Amino acid sequence: MAVFTSVSEQEFSAWLTNYSLGSLLELQGIASGIENTNYFVTTSNGRFVLTLFEKLSATELPFYLNLMAHLARHGIPCPSPVANRHNQFLGELNGKPACIVSRLAGKSLTQPTAANCAAVGAMLGQMHEAGLSFTETMKNPRDASWRASATKQVVSFLNAQDAALLQAEVAFHEQNTLAALPQGIVHADLFRDNVLFDGERVGGLIDFYFACNDCLLYDVAIAVNDWCMNGGSRLDEARTRALLDAYHAVRPFTAKEAEMWPVALRAAALRFWISRLFDLHRPRDGELVNAHNPDQFKHILQQHIATGSDAIRLKQGKD
Repeated sequence: MAVFTSVSEQEFSAWLTNYSLGSLLELQGIASGIENTNYFVTTSNGRFVLTLFEKLSATELPFYLNLMAHLARHGIPCPSPVANRHNQFLGELNGKPACIVSRLAGKSLTQPTAANCAAVGAMLGQMHEAGLSFTETMKNPRDASWRASATKQVVSFLNAQDAALLQAEVAFHEQNTLAALPQGIVHADLFRDNVLFDGERVGGLIDFYFACNDCLLYDVAIAVNDWCMNGGSRLDEARTRALLDAYHAVRPFTAKEAEMWPVALRAAALRFWISRLFDLHRPRDGELVNAHNPDQFKHILQQHIATGSDAIRLKQGKD
């Protein structure tokens, strides 16, 4: 169970007195997740989610909490942080920075349809549009410098073929960057388990703690690499087309984005191959969950390299 910091009902009830959320009825640990400790909370006023942050510091967190509040105000279904009696989103519980947010309706999908992918594409476009008016900024912690540093720390664990592939791909992206493409707030982790479906509609986008400023197309590629992938590490054309067309209807792709789309797909696959290699070979002390298999994204990357300019193309508007 991915609960790194235990919280008793008595401890949480005492902490809850700082909020106008009524009395505690139920506190239940959430098994999923690898970055933070999460609990479902039911009070006499409703249902919420408690998060204790295991990596992010109290100085980093206001960006994420303010972003979620901003997006929620703009109609994006994301967790809305609850302020305490001192009008602060962030508190401290059992020695860890902590917050409580609204709990959204719906559940994640494991086998999305083309219609589901279209709904995700449209919502991602709406999120990108809403993020344009958010004035705070956060550098991507998984940028090119991170790729280079993390690669050096994991390459010795790889066989010669995988090491050569990893180093060559990192070098490729040093020469083929996405910096000239439209930039903005990105979720950076919009996998299937971070979207809740309430029937056929998106009921919530969750887990914004990798959000940052980066290339918008990169965010689309991250989503496509998970939502539209089939069992053979190849993109399913119907689901990919549905997601991309729905996104394009909200925020049209530029001609330059269309040109760089195969590069964006490779960059997104590389990011998660490296992070999974790092989690596997360089786990932090006290890691309590199983690392995801890095080979999934290695195979996706290899397919994108092989496909190249034959990748499913983007529609495009004007630059």
